[in-house]
Amino acid sequence: MSILDLKSKRILISGGAGFLGSHIVERLRAAGCRDIAVPRRRDFDLTRADAIERLFAEHRPRVVIHAAATVGGIGANQSNPGRFFYENAIMGIQLIEACRRHGVEKTVVLGTICAYPKFTPVPFREDALWNGYPEETNAPYGIAKKALLVQCQAYRAQYGMNAIFLLPVNLYGPRDNFDLESSHVIPALIRKCLEAVGRGDEAITLWGDGSPTREFLYVEDAAEAVVAAAERYDGADPVNIGSGREISIRHLAEKIAALAGFTGRMVWDAHKPNGQPRRCLDVSRAEREFGFRAHTNLDAGLRATMDWYRSFAGLSTGLVSGEEPKLR
Repeated sequence: MSILDLKSKRILISGGAGFLGSHIVERLRAAGCRDIAVPRRRDFDLTRADAIERLFAEHRPRVVIHAAATVGGIGANQSNPGRFFYENAIMGIQLIEACRRHGVEKTVVLGTICAYPKFTPVPFREDALWNGYPEETNAPYGIAKKALLVQCQAYRAQYGMNAIFLLPVNLYGPRDNFDLESSHVIPALIRKCLEAVGRGDEAITLWGDGSPTREFLYVEDAAEAVVAAAERYDGADPVNIGSGREISIRHLAEKIAALAGFTGRMVWDAHKPNGQPRRCLDVSRAEREFGFRAHTNLDAGLRATMDWYRSFAGLSTGLVSGEEPKLR
């Protein structure tokens, strides 16, 4: 297995100022990488081909990690299916094409667990990716991202392009999005429980019935996986990035409530969608191909995430509540 010396490369990370992207940047810098470009949307709108051309002319990257995405929970996906499809598809398609035309040495594209069919057998194996339609509430987003896998494989076949495709599971951790209008389940639950404690609420209302399962990966572990794949993986096949462990949303909510000190009732609104019934990955390919195995357990990760949010919110939980927590 050849190892790419990232320290000697000029690296561009789309979405590098975002949640996962910022942790990837930190991981690269800790590994000794110094020539890292982090474009901001206000300067380079990746939905515009001319902006991407300016980006490549200015930074001339040798390695590109595409972590930029337009994302949200169930409510955000239901409200913005067209936007989520278009922006995720057009950003990726144009960026990958620019990587090809500019002779980028290695392109790492991040997909999504939402690309899997709704009723994928558990644990999700990469060869099941095309065996059905994704869960309806986030299908436009998942299909847009899955199209980038096809592009990577097609460009590898026709042009010999070294483009790899990773499928991260649901991520969480410090610097996550805690906006209740668009956040995913863990940050939404953390904020909701802390606000309830601050106000002395006796109950909180949560979406669905609590029965779906999800797998979660701490964001620093995810960044480690992305960097390891950039260094060591050159294959055409997609690779799951996760912990390989699932938990029900009901059990997750109970864990977060206990950490937050919320002792009131949880009211489950079964009229709201549950999302995909189960999510849990087969993560053996990542370990086999580039030695990645998640090492942050959920309890420790939840504590670190809640501590960060408490600090970020200044310990004040008198924030304005918005939409109910959503599942991704």
